[in-house]
Amino acid sequence: MKQYLDLLNYVLENGERKGDPQGVGNIAVCGYQMRFKMDDGFPLLTTKKLSFKSIAYELLWFIRGDTNVKYLQDHGVTIWDEWATPEMSAKYGHKPGELGPIYGEKWRHWKTREGKAIDQLGQAIDDIKRNPNSRRLIVSSWDPEDVDKVFVAPCHCFFKFFVAQGKLSLHLFQRSADVFLGVPFNIASYSLLLMMVAQATGLKANEFIHTLSDTHLYLNHLEQAKLQLTREPRPLPRLTLNPEIKNIDEFDFDDFTLEGYDPHPSIKAPVGI
Repeated sequence: MKQYLDLLNYVLENGERKGDPQGVGNIAVCGYQMRFKMDDGFPLLTTKKLSFKSIAYELLWFIRGDTNVKYLQDHGVTIWDEWATPEMSAKYGHKPGELGPIYGEKWRHWKTREGKAIDQLGQAIDDIKRNPNSRRLIVSSWDPEDVDKVFVAPCHCFFKFFVAQGKLSLHLFQRSADVFLGVPFNIASYSLLLMMVAQATGLKANEFIHTLSDTHLYLNHLEQAKLQLTREPRPLPRLTLNPEIKNIDEFDFDDFTLEGYDPHPSIKAPVGI
């Protein structure tokens, strides 16, 4: 994952001091892009250990259109718990465990002015099959009407598919990128989504392109970032999907087989947003 280490190094060398809602402080750059070829291996960071289980179940949760943490908790995934406490849910007028109109709802049940719902992800998959040359293969999580109804407005807010020569690529725009904690999860999550959609549409998964806007390292993550730069990246693992699954809604965790993941030890750090 040289691409990620290059990102860390770039922000450390060029980042400018900024404030943030948490009052932690950060260094940040505006605009950065990484590219990951799926043929090179599954881009799961090796300079620190990541939980593939958490990444995969979170993505399956998004695809379900779910916005309640119960599904995650039922599978031992706690990454959204701090934003779904009874106090937090009540603050935003949601039922206990409910996170409001976040990714899952926007991907699968975008509410229209007429009171209907748009399945953006399902529609994009249908369009890939029917009209692969379309330039409208878009899924958006950013809804100006709803960004103040959730504790965390969508960070990875917009993605688009691209088809050429029987190969599928996915381009993500991320408005806010927590380089140490969030970005490694985002890379793996959207690479997995690319592979799933490619299989569902009969295409070859080609490239994940990740464009970051406010690209920041929190000040209490700097030493952890520097530690990673001392570690030699290890070979990327291989991820295979159950070839029997042809519908995006039918994937389950058992349909993913990760092999050869041999990362350096985990690095703990305070949570950032």
